[in-house]
Amino acid sequence: MARANVITLRIVLVLAGAFTVYAGFNKAFGGMRTLGWQGESNYLDVTNEHAFLVQDSHVRFLAGVYSGLGLLFLLAAADPRRYRSALGLACVLIFLGGLARLSQMHFEITFGPDILGSMIAELVGMPLLYLWVSKTVTRTDRT
Repeated sequence: MARANVITLRIVLVLAGAFTVYAGFNKAFGGMRTLGWQGESNYLDVTNEHAFLVQDSHVRFLAGVYSGLGLLFLLAAADPRRYRSALGLACVLIFLGGLARLSQMHFEITFGPDILGSMIAELVGMPLLYLWVSKTVTRTDRT
């Protein structure tokens, strides 16, 4: 691997990982109401406390998994060759999450200013990162 390319890849992995952990922790520890780190958190009224708490638990779990993907990016920045396969899988999983957003069928929201950056990162950035890692980090390279 070219040294500058590896350094740049590591920086991108740290930035992607840090943002993913930040966004994940916002819901992992704040639930559906969030901790408010990404904007307004007063957007729902609970009419069924038990049902809300069940769904809140599911959201916290999913956010914990998402946080784990971010931690993987941070870990992989230290040795991209060692974590090449895991990085590829993480990119695919985040891409699939981006595709899942389309099921909301409210395209004015999905492609609106509040979500568009995330969609671009998930549907364009992750495939590009996948290709970058695949082409830059080979199984025999030393980083």
